[in-house]
This record gives sequence, C-alpha cells and structure tokens, in this order.
Amino acid sequence: MNDQAVGCYRHPDRETGIRCTRCERPICPECMVSASVGFQCPACVAGDSGTGHRPQAATPRTIAGGAQAADPRLVTKVLLAVNVALWIAVMATGDGLLDELELFGRAVLAGEPQGVAEGQWYRLVTAMFLHQAPMHIAFNMLSLWWIGPPLEAALGRARYLALYLLSGLGGSALTFVVADPRQPSLGASGAIFGLLGATAVIMRRLNYDMRPVAALLVLNLIFTFTWHNIAWEAHIGGLVVGAAVAYGMVHAPREKRALVQGLTCGVTLAVIVAAVIVRAATLPELVGFSG
Repeated sequence: MNDQAVGCYRHPDRETGIRCTRCERPICPECMVSASVGFQCPACVAGDSGTGHRPQAATPRTIAGGAQAADPRLVTKVLLAVNVALWIAVMATGDGLLDELELFGRAVLAGEPQGVAEGQWYRLVTAMFLHQAPMHIAFNMLSLWWIGPPLEAALGRARYLALYLLSGLGGSALTFVVADPRQPSLGASGAIFGLLGATAVIMRRLNYDMRPVAALLVLNLIFTFTWHNIAWEAHIGGLVVGAAVAYGMVHAPREKRALVQGLTCGVTLAVIVAAVIVRAATLPELVGFSG
C-alpha cells in the first residue's frame, strides 16, 4: 500500500498519511475516530463504509482482518503461563527435563545419540518455551506482557499465535543451522524478538512514531552481541521471521487478505522446514557435548 500523503476522502484539500484501518480510505485528523487499533473513518464507525457491505462493516476487525476479541490478552496470558510452567518444571526436576527439551543439533548425551538431526524435531518447538536463569525468564515475560497484548489486538488471536510460533521456530531453525550442533540452546527469546520485529512493522504501517521501537531494537541488538552466553542466532532468526510474517499480514490486499496471509505463513514454515532438513543431512558424525 502506498503510504505517501494523499487527500482525505471527505476533505480532499487536506493531505494525510493516515488511513482507516477497516476500509483503508485516507482520513485527516478531523475525520479520525480512535479505535482499539489505529483510527477509523466516520463511515465505518457509523456502520456503512460506502462499499455496500453493511453486515461486514458491523463486525469490528483488526488491521490484519481478524475479529476483535473482548480480551485482547488471552493468547498472551496462555503463552506466559506455558513459559512459566515449564520454567518451574525445569527448576523442580533439574537438568533431566532440560536435557530432554533444549535445542541442539546432534550429540551424544547420556550415551545415546540425540538432537534434531537424530529425528528429535520437537526440540525446535520445546526450546521456544525454555528458560533457566531467573533474569532470563523475568526479562522475556515482562517483554511478552508489554509487547504481546497490542499485537494480539492488532492482529487477532489466530494471527498473533501464528506470528509467535513462526518467530520462535525461525529462531530455533537459525540456531540449528548456524550454531555448533553440540551446544545446547534455550530459544525462548527468538519468539520475543519476533514480536518486537512485528511491532516495528505495524507501527510503520500505521504511521506511528518509529523512534521508540527503533531505540528498543538497537538496545536489544547491542545486548544480543555484547553479552556472554546469548544465542544471537535465535534473536536474529526470530526478528527476521517476525518482521516478515507481520509485513505479509498487515500489507496483504484487502480483497485477497486471507490468501496472502496464509501463503505468507505457509511459505515461511516451508523455508524453515527446508533449512532444517538440509542442515540435518549435512551435519558431521556424532560427537559429545563440548564443555
């Protein structure tokens, strides 16, 4: 969509870069009606966008076409609960459960060949919800609680959940492809970085001030590459996938929105799977954990 300034649909002499989040017509400040996400035009608020589809206009929709939910934090709450529950379980059972769920490529563990390359693909998913240090889970869960609900409201529950899972998988996949296959990794931060990348894309789509999210991105990237024992691969993989998926969701043409969004998620998942298959086929023979 072209975001350059055009004339308001009700006041053509007034240039604006803002569009109604439902009908996408340009609207000036006088015509902007605040919505849960972005702004709507007076016609959509009144229930008639002028397109002849009054029943559809009566159903509130997010910027990505999803249904607006009464509780815009529900999926975020569930994701937070899963992360915390697994952290408590790991703390209660020690390294045994962690060894079963963490991500690594191929290694000998407890005398047995294990890892993603040994067919344990589930590790790409379980690593997305794992933490060990209290500061690690505290930082990630605070970030999830802060970033998640606005994204959930902007995308709708199903799209938001797809974004989270694909971002986490993207971080796990890049870790598997690039990192030492013997090195275990906890990839929960990949999904969080995906949400951060999606936030930047949606703020740009709505013509919001980009400086706060840009500063946050830069700060997090500095931490990623300067702190020790941080799986930068998960961060970068999640960030790239999250931004790409969000772009496809919020820039999809209105008349083909579901198709484009489905293709965006499907192609992203296919690329992730292909990368994992190729890497698994080219890993060296089994070795023990380093360190």
